Amino acid sequence: MEIVIANNSHRVYAETICETILQAAQVRGTGIAKRKPAYVISKMEKGNAVIALDGEKFVGFCYIEAWSHGKFVANSGLIVHPDYRGKGIAKQIKKKIFEHSRTKFPNAKVFSITTGLAVMKLNSELGYKPVTFSELTEDQSFWNGCQTCKNFDVLKRTNQKMCLCTGMLYDPNSNEAKQKTKVKEKVFKRLKSIKQTLFLKKDKK
Repeated sequence: MEIVIANNSHRVYAETICETILQAAQVRGTGIAKRKPAYVISKMEKGNAVIALDGEKFVGFCYIEAWSHGKFVANSGLIVHPDYRGKGIAKQIKKKIFEHSRTKFPNAKVFSITTGLAVMKLNSELGYKPVTFSELTEDQSFWNGCQTCKNFDVLKRTNQKMCLCTGMLYDPNSNEAKQKTKVKEKVFKRLKSIKQTLFLKKDKK
């Protein structure tokens, strides 16, 4: 298996990538924004994605998106094919896309919003820390991308200040990032539980 910077030759995997993301969202029952093949292909053509392959078989994928004129960078769409899950491949892909982001955008703050505990843990190991949404990009086009997520109503009614997702940020100029401080998994579990209790109770009213 190899993990490489994606290019135009990998466009043949775009449909499979989108289908895998959609299936993962349905299985987990969590909010994952949908992506179209054309969008995935555009990332490949610009060299803003990494793809994992086992020979010619698709294994995993993740892409980069730049916001606020390159001041912020997001690593999104992290997905691993069901046949290859549980083998630590997501961690390898996450590390690869993070390193690629730091190379292409060395001064940018790298951020992530996710409901997944596993992704939160990976982010923490790379030096991200939990932050409020106000510390993330104000670029409206980023937040518009959340419209296909099933939890978008939560984000909308809080005026984009809070959602079931947790915001995480890597600031290359912060001491925390340089030291790569780890945040314990139980902290994320408690945070996720509080958010679910807060917002899901409102939905039932």
